[in-house]
Amino acid sequence: MSHSPRVFISGFADESASSKTLVEQFAVYAALGLQYYSIRFVNLGEGIKNVMKLTKSDIQRIRQFQDEYGLNVSSLGSPIGKTKLKDIDDGTGNTYIPINKYLDDVRQACELAHALETKLIRGFSFYPPKGSNPKDYLAQSVEWLGKVAEVCHRSDLTFGLEVEANLVGHEGIILSEIYRQVNHPAMLLIFDGGNIVMQGYSTQEIFEQYEAMKPGLGWLHIKDYARLKHTDKGGHIDEDKMKNFVPADQGDTGHERILRDLSGILPSLEEKLKSRGLPGVFLDLEPHVKGGGQYGGYSGPDGMGVALRALCRTLDFVGISYHLRDFDDIKAARGF
Repeated sequence: MSHSPRVFISGFADESASSKTLVEQFAVYAALGLQYYSIRFVNLGEGIKNVMKLTKSDIQRIRQFQDEYGLNVSSLGSPIGKTKLKDIDDGTGNTYIPINKYLDDVRQACELAHALETKLIRGFSFYPPKGSNPKDYLAQSVEWLGKVAEVCHRSDLTFGLEVEANLVGHEGIILSEIYRQVNHPAMLLIFDGGNIVMQGYSTQEIFEQYEAMKPGLGWLHIKDYARLKHTDKGGHIDEDKMKNFVPADQGDTGHERILRDLSGILPSLEEKLKSRGLPGVFLDLEPHVKGGGQYGGYSGPDGMGVALRALCRTLDFVGISYHLRDFDDIKAARGF
């Protein structure tokens, strides 16, 4: 009897709650039937904190809530790699930190990942000066990311490099070249179609970028965008003004074609990830359907539900299976 390939659905839980409290985030995710989440922003009663600011007592409380709601962390949604490569005032608010000092943040992210029992750290490929050609900074990005990957490797963790606007790896072909040159087993790539659409690429070009990323693919963020007719490719993107995020079956990424192709490589990709201590391949919802920006987005509980159903419809259509909680899971949690 043959079985369809399977993925694990996760998501950025902070997108489901405006105040970012754990009760709101976890209640929405449990109600949607999800068992994994990526952690990025949380509110434990003292204001909203980025995951990198969590203390040991914070983590203890988070893990208690996780047990109560039956959740596990899929990835640490860190901002590692969202700093400048050069100490130049380019008109942005991005900070510059020398790499040898910045590696302390990477080590801290590794400690947090272990404390939250996840093997994955999400990160980025650093900012070149605004208005410059990102390819001119490819060598420095590769050098710095190689050091980041080695720190993660020493902690038995995997660093996922996400494609996103304004970074050196702002599109899939450049990101794949970074992967090839870094050539480190602890660094994989994260495909995010919405982050490419918003830069003005066509659906066909996005598929070509996905194909370029396939040799280094680790997991996918599920976000989509309805391309604006006047969008020109290239140049700086004001991420905080991007308003056309939509569910995965309504935008211009072409998720149906990409996920159908993914189904063919899932067995080998799953094997690769299991060798690194992961349960399998994650599809991480980050829909931004009520707005998004440089450091996060918001969908609300209703938006997360709409985004999840859109993803499930697409997965059903292309023949990829997935698991959502059912009554058997509830009975098992009650010891039946």
